[in-house]
Amino acid sequence: MKRIFTLITVLVSLSLLGIIINQNAALKNMISVRREQLKHSVEQSTLQVQKELSRHKGSDLMGGGKKGTVFPDDFSIDLFRKTTVGSRVDVSEVQEMFRRAFEQNNLKGVKFEFGIASLQNDVIVFEKTSAGFMAAFQDTSSNFVSNMGLEAMSGTAGENLSVYEILYVVVPNLNNYVIRSLFWRISLSVLFTLIIIAAFYVTVRTMLKQKKLAEIKNDFINNMTHEFKTPIATISLAVDAMRNEKVISDRQKLGYFSGIIKEENQRMNRQVETILKASQLEKQEVNLNLKPTHVHELITDVVENFQLQLEQKNGKVEMELGAVNDLINADEVHFSNLINNLVDNAMKYSKENVAPLIKLSTSSDAKYFHIRIEDNGIGMTRDTVKRIFERFFRAHTGNVHNVKGFGLGLSYVKTMIEAHNGDIKAESVLGKGSQFNIQLPLAKEGRG
Repeated sequence: MKRIFTLITVLVSLSLLGIIINQNAALKNMISVRREQLKHSVEQSTLQVQKELSRHKGSDLMGGGKKGTVFPDDFSIDLFRKTTVGSRVDVSEVQEMFRRAFEQNNLKGVKFEFGIASLQNDVIVFEKTSAGFMAAFQDTSSNFVSNMGLEAMSGTAGENLSVYEILYVVVPNLNNYVIRSLFWRISLSVLFTLIIIAAFYVTVRTMLKQKKLAEIKNDFINNMTHEFKTPIATISLAVDAMRNEKVISDRQKLGYFSGIIKEENQRMNRQVETILKASQLEKQEVNLNLKPTHVHELITDVVENFQLQLEQKNGKVEMELGAVNDLINADEVHFSNLINNLVDNAMKYSKENVAPLIKLSTSSDAKYFHIRIEDNGIGMTRDTVKRIFERFFRAHTGNVHNVKGFGLGLSYVKTMIEAHNGDIKAESVLGKGSQFNIQLPLAKEGRG
């Protein structure tokens, strides 16, 4: 079972890892393709504006004269001066050209900056720029720059007279537009990846839970077998003894063996009741009869019931009932049972050949009543402390079944404490002992 679980976990983990890697590669490829598409659209828009601006180069030289003439009315030596597009167009005109071009190439809403530069003595001089062009042009790490030369159209009068010019356009933070345009695709991809991871987590968690339940079931069956095996064997021996003719004729021996049978029968009945109580607690079918109760009286009664067992082990309980106010709303039966379980636990898990010492103390403040139960027993590991309040959980003591029980006592204690609106915490050091701290709200009429 363990090998199969490990194999399944490894296979599912590898599959999940493969899916995530492929998904990541697909996302990167999709983003790369979309980035290239946007770059191409920007370049197409730049080309469109470049063609539109190129018509201005040299065309103005023929636009002002009389019909049929080549030269303008104010023809002068200025004709032979090399003119530029940048000096003859407004920023707003170029801005509108780019806006139309961007819309036509599915780039509506994409911000841009532009500049028109001329090459003078091998030096680039910007003649027209948009407001944020220079800052955007200098940041080439995150911005995309496209540029094209502006040349006079072939056949115009200024074809050979014009200065070589360059049209620049910058799209700031191109990657932001890429991500924005793919937002829903990326979101769905991430969502489905998270769903797959969540499904994997739930699957593994369920498998672990089932494995844990299987272990609990096996432990419970083993514990139950041990718990019932002893009284059954004792009853069987007592019945066989009572069939003996010598015993039959001796009324005193008959009474002795019948007493054993009755005692063991009651013991099995208590064990069955314990299991039934656990079932009722799980179904939340237990109704508490809460009423103002002085806890010190209940604690004293419970401890007195353990005097015989303590004497047999040379142990003792040191009580320090220092709470000024011990009045809480409690169910006397269930509250006595939970204190009984805690003291009984301290007895069960005492060290061999060491007299058990149990310290039970109480205190109170303005709102709460506190109980502390310490022992000098075998203690618990950190992992055990985390799980001691789980149903059917029992600390492993090897293959020796030296501690009786079903692992329901502390689960019952925690359930009852919480039913009384209280809280319980456990502390322990392996080999030195354990400590349980209980906090319960005081009854309203008992608060000072």
